[in-house]
Amino acid sequence: MRRRFPDTLSPLEARYAAQKLAFGPMMFQAARVLRSCGALEHLRTCGQTGASVEELAEAVGLTLYAVRTLTEAGLAAEMLLEDSGRFQLTRVGYLVLRDPMTGVNIDFVHDVCYRPMFHFEQALREARPAGLQEHGDWNTVYEGLSELPEPIRESWFAFDHFYSDGVFERALPHVLAQTPARILDVGGNTGKFAIAVCRAACHVNVTIVDLPGQLAVAAERVASAGFADRVERHAADMLDLRAELPTGHDAIWMSQFLDCFSEPEIVSILARAAAVMTPAARLYILETYWDRQVHDAARFSVINTSLYFTAVANGNSKMLSADRMRACLDAAGLEIECDIGELGYHTLWRCRRADHPV
Repeated sequence: MRRRFPDTLSPLEARYAAQKLAFGPMMFQAARVLRSCGALEHLRTCGQTGASVEELAEAVGLTLYAVRTLTEAGLAAEMLLEDSGRFQLTRVGYLVLRDPMTGVNIDFVHDVCYRPMFHFEQALREARPAGLQEHGDWNTVYEGLSELPEPIRESWFAFDHFYSDGVFERALPHVLAQTPARILDVGGNTGKFAIAVCRAACHVNVTIVDLPGQLAVAAERVASAGFADRVERHAADMLDLRAELPTGHDAIWMSQFLDCFSEPEIVSILARAAAVMTPAARLYILETYWDRQVHDAARFSVINTSLYFTAVANGNSKMLSADRMRACLDAAGLEIECDIGELGYHTLWRCRRADHPV
């Protein structure tokens, strides 16, 4: 689905939008503190009665100066309304307080991205995650996931799982409809998809491919779920062009995995997947393409995730458009057999080798 983005703002609206960008990082922190200090929750409980600065200061244990500063920022951010000296929560303020997507995004931006984004321009110029140095000495964030300090690690996984966990139950029936006996989960992370497969189909075994640190975490979770005898592990760094995928699988699953690589790397990984696919094997790609989002909020979130990939994750990947992923498939000798379509934020494709007969 192609979308145009016309310039429809008046000069005054455009100036206001520009100032929101200029002061955006500061307003973000004000919004986060309004949430974390309890001010938003207190105003929620007050309902339409609202609360004065004095009442709010007493409720959250901050000075009048601090609360005046925060509430004025809340007005500017359209999180609060003020009437006769009493503040109320707006829909925006309620979303910052209670909306799961907004909460996950705020924690992710603050804990994982905020300090690293200071190095964003350097990352763009050097094609490496220059901001990752704020968290540790790794070439990519994936090498250090098991070593990230808290709350950075918790916020990273919460973000990752929010945009993946809920879709597994909707995607699984499409994968299992082809009655695979063995599934190769490339980039299996903490083993959540493997566990979901084992729970849904007692006849299916799974092989997880990932870095050693991630496989160790996955092994613990798979064992705790009682599926250690049905899930194998294969350690591989797919950035290594010599790393091959194991053979003998009926289906290959890549969920929000390919967006962690540059386009040449994606083509290489897909080509290695094609190399181990039989005529009957199928590759399933689940991704959040920014140009296939139905809602503006989702499109905005997906596009901004590319900035994280630049500054923190690896320095050379991004959230692709559907057309760019199709080009990668073509270059790797694969084709889309079935565009299963949108599953929430995600698009699921079933792919086959282009040189295999139907």
